[in-house]
Amino acid sequence: MYNSGSSLHPQKQSIVFRIMILFIFLMATTVSAEDWSSWRGPTGQGVSKEKNLPLNWNKDGTNILWKAKLPGQEGKNRQDQNQSSPIIIKNQIIISASFWREGIDAPKEYPEHHIACFDLISGKQLWDTLVKAGPWKFSDLRGGYTVPTPTSDGDRIYVVFGSSVIIALDLEGKVLWRTEIVPFDFDVAIGSSPIVVGDLVILQCDGARKSSRIVAFDKKTGAILWEKKRPQNDFSHSTPTLVKIGEKEQLLVAASNALQGVDPTDGTILWSCAGKGDTVSPVMNKNIVYMDSGRGGPGIAVDPTGMGDVSKSHLKWKIPQIPEGLSSPIIVGDLLYRSQNPGIISCRNLSDGSIVFSERLQDISTLSNPFVTSDGYIYFASAGKTFILKSGPKFELISTNDLGDLAPSSPAVSQGRIVIKGKQYLYCIGTKP
Repeated sequence: MYNSGSSLHPQKQSIVFRIMILFIFLMATTVSAEDWSSWRGPTGQGVSKEKNLPLNWNKDGTNILWKAKLPGQEGKNRQDQNQSSPIIIKNQIIISASFWREGIDAPKEYPEHHIACFDLISGKQLWDTLVKAGPWKFSDLRGGYTVPTPTSDGDRIYVVFGSSVIIALDLEGKVLWRTEIVPFDFDVAIGSSPIVVGDLVILQCDGARKSSRIVAFDKKTGAILWEKKRPQNDFSHSTPTLVKIGEKEQLLVAASNALQGVDPTDGTILWSCAGKGDTVSPVMNKNIVYMDSGRGGPGIAVDPTGMGDVSKSHLKWKIPQIPEGLSSPIIVGDLLYRSQNPGIISCRNLSDGSIVFSERLQDISTLSNPFVTSDGYIYFASAGKTFILKSGPKFELISTNDLGDLAPSSPAVSQGRIVIKGKQYLYCIGTKP
């Protein structure tokens, strides 16, 4: 530690002082840096601690720091839908992708399953790992093999592919374990992304009632540590949201017929409120949880502090009909924002569901999920058109940006940069000097 009474020569004191300042700066940078380690970021709800992110970019290169071709873009390969989103771990961008090589017959053959890593700063591809497909070969390609978004605990990467397999890799791309997910009686595709809870990797595997379940894998070995059957639930493509209710963690689970609070240690349903879940991840603030289907139907808001069936006792409000929109909503303070067909952004009061505003935005993606920054900007971002709003009860459109490479993927945010996966390219957006 620097001592002002030191007998060091003044010039050496100056050098020591500058080194200390640099060290303190680097420590502060390290502490404030935030990885985007899973579906919808560290909270699972699209909330970022970042601020002063770019508000303007375009395919002409404005604030595009770099772009890189995605795996399999060479030649005449046939791409899967590749809906999965990027994550960012320790300045490394992780993406999953599937494609059929030119001459390979789809859907008669499996596509290649790739997990690739790009450097956040330079855009250089660091590695690309080809992994063996699972047991489920699709005859119907509407859903695709690459819907789930990877997740990470900071040391390992966990990836689910629609061929019904989960894989763990280290940060250098080496496969550590591979576990097939059986049975695979899902609807069209596997849409749920894995999440890490302590030493578990948890996956919602709701399909047909006879096989619906939540499965917890040992993150070190891939062994199944527990499996909770859910015979009352049909298919769901939603990803659970991990929250803390009181002093205990819960998974907020969108099921086919209910919004549920689930114990992540064993899969027990703690409480349940009648509703309809499908593609949307639940969101929560101020002890109000919101869920709708994504495919149209009622939207419900629930107090998550109850036990058992809380359909009558803890239902805060209900909207009979929410238009279709496969993206998940976002809560900012007391306001709930939602993108819906046909190109609508709606804002409601979280307290009672009353509408604050509803505006039409031509070509907004209702597949990509929004995020909000700590300085109050909401990014409805995609590799097509991005609309940036200032949060608040007044509709305030800040900018519209277009990359011209629309894909059903959602953005990741870290180190002052926004990473968006298009159909052909991975884009890194940041403020150019």
